[in-house]
Amino acid sequence: MKNVIEIEGHKAVVAFDPEIGMFRGEFLGLNGGADFYADSVEGLMMEGRKSLSVFLDLCKEKEIAPFREFSGRFNVRLTPKAHEAAVIAAAASNMSLNEWVAETITEAAEHA
Repeated sequence: MKNVIEIEGHKAVVAFDPEIGMFRGEFLGLNGGADFYADSVEGLMMEGRKSLSVFLDLCKEKEIAPFREFSGRFNVRLTPKAHEAAVIAAAASNMSLNEWVAETITEAAEHA
């Protein structure tokens, strides 16, 4: 995936912050924030490990579940035209709209 790194089995999105001239990483799927900054990939990996460790220790200390649970459900708002196009595409693929959306999102996420 573009702009995503994995640290100790956990994914973080990375972006360059031009105001400070550094890369910023932020872990995904946590019940709180655990971000980190560095000017190199090596530095990001090191700072990411530290940030994750501090976050997990704090969660353990406060008896908070560190990871967000995903339900597998979410609402999508589309324009009426996009909604119609999706229904047609699903029908053309012999799928329900839900099946088509789930498959389309899964394929897009795997290639991102």
